[in-house]
Amino acid sequence: MAFGAGGGGYPRSVTSTPSQAELIRFLEDRFVCAQACTECARACALRASLVDPDGTEEQELVRRKGIMCAEVCDATCRMLAEQSQLDETGLRVQLEWCRSVCLESAHVFDSRPGAEEAAASCRACARACTDFLAGLT
Repeated sequence: MAFGAGGGGYPRSVTSTPSQAELIRFLEDRFVCAQACTECARACALRASLVDPDGTEEQELVRRKGIMCAEVCDATCRMLAEQSQLDETGLRVQLEWCRSVCLESAHVFDSRPGAEEAAASCRACARACTDFLAGLT
């Protein structure tokens, strides 16, 4: 689905107004993505808080990635949840950024004991962003 110019943030699969089924599907997909972003932000913030801030360089990398991922996911969730007028280009950029940061964070978390849940949340968020992006085209 794509957004129409000035279409109020609704999918443009119908030139003027979307059908009720298309609108419901768009809103459901948007909610699923926002929910995955929220879960990832929570898991990454928790992971970052468990790392000793005066630890090794490797621990600092885990802490920084966790903080960055939590912030990007939180911003993406807010964009999906709060804006009634969506700018398609801005939304695509935010979703791509979120997906990229989540995949990088998951990679960093993979080899850290106890970070499996955060890595899984990051991957789930990246998938949700990818799926939502696919639905926009």
